[in-house]
Amino acid sequence: MKETFESNLSASQKEEAANQKAYEDVKAAKEEEIAAGQAQIDTKTQELADTDQKLAQSKQDIEDTRNSLAADEQFLMMLKEKCQMTDQEWEERQKTRHLEMQAVSKALAILSGDDAHDLFTRTFNPALLQQASAVKSKVRSQASKLLSDVAHKFNNPRLATLAVQVRLDAFTRVKKAIDDMIAQLLKEKEDEIKHKDFCVDEFNTNQLQTERKEREKEDLIAKIDDLEMTIKQLTEAIETLKAEIAEMQVQLKRAGEDREKQNKEFQMTVADQRATQKLLQAALTVLKGFYDKKAAAALVQKQEPVGPPPPPGFKEYKNNAASGGVMGMIQQIINDAKAMEAETIRSEEDAQKAYEDFVKETNASIEEKSKDIVNKSEQKAKAEQDLVQAQEEKEAVMLELEQLSNYNAQLHQSCDFVMKNFEIRQTARDEEIEALRQAKAILSGADFQAALEEA
Repeated sequence: MKETFESNLSASQKEEAANQKAYEDVKAAKEEEIAAGQAQIDTKTQELADTDQKLAQSKQDIEDTRNSLAADEQFLMMLKEKCQMTDQEWEERQKTRHLEMQAVSKALAILSGDDAHDLFTRTFNPALLQQASAVKSKVRSQASKLLSDVAHKFNNPRLATLAVQVRLDAFTRVKKAIDDMIAQLLKEKEDEIKHKDFCVDEFNTNQLQTERKEREKEDLIAKIDDLEMTIKQLTEAIETLKAEIAEMQVQLKRAGEDREKQNKEFQMTVADQRATQKLLQAALTVLKGFYDKKAAAALVQKQEPVGPPPPPGFKEYKNNAASGGVMGMIQQIINDAKAMEAETIRSEEDAQKAYEDFVKETNASIEEKSKDIVNKSEQKAKAEQDLVQAQEEKEAVMLELEQLSNYNAQLHQSCDFVMKNFEIRQTARDEEIEALRQAKAILSGADFQAALEEA
């Protein structure tokens, strides 16, 4: 019986140790879930802080972009006003030059006509013809010297050639060459002005487009960095959730195995307790039956028979004095066994309820985490799609920036010389035109009368 009790005690201690281990496992699993939840809270808090920082940076970028746009618009307005004023001045200058050319052409036509030539012939007597010829030679020399000086000043081979022609050719051919050269210079001047205006417009347009594309590039780079960080965080979160689900499934399986083992031990313990109770009850029943019969027999023997007393026999058999304590102890053991059985049943019910609650909570957590994985996977797929699109847009912007840079280099090759030397070239061309007109005026007789008076 003692061995049975010790065996029961050992079994109960093992059961208690197993229950304690199951409790520790459940506690550890819950603590891991709490730690994972806290980690998610920290992660989301960090994401919120990063998002707030990016929002503030984006607002600052928007403000800077608006300020830059306002400055560009102001610059464009000033440029348009300046260009408008320049166009008005250019129109006035063109109109003045056109009127001047018309006046010179009319005067040249009047002085170069046949009627004017006959008039000059009749006006001056033959005695002065020799002097007139000398005057013409002097006038031709003056015109040639004027053209030579201008050709030497501006290193212009066309004016040098024309200066030689003035000394050799007739006036009509020289004046025709002067007219052609003036027309060519005016055409070159007009073309150069148009080219300069084209260069200014193209440089401004190229600069504005480049600045806009640079801003687009910076925005796309920031967007790509943000999407890459988002994808990285979502990937890590998904991996963490999968690891947590796998761990919970392991804990769930382990808890099921422990529960099955505890249930088997419970059934064995209950069977042992009930068998012990049955055995002890049988022993108690036997002892009670024996001692109860002895008590009845003793009562019967105490009655005095009628007649002479019988001869003396054996002495009276007395019951063991400790019999009552033994039966009481057996009854106490039976009661303890019943109490242990009831306690074991309650423990089993509590363990089963704890297991069912653990399974329910774990399955709910797994379901929630699975939904979170699905949502994060969709967000990750959307972010990856946006990343691909942003990278393509960035490549397109980079290509446009490269094209703008190449076009800017072409503009510099085509426009730098004209832009740098525009005023000098315009001034030189105006002086060439003025020199040509003065030479033509000299050849047309502007100083002819003065030359005759000096002679």
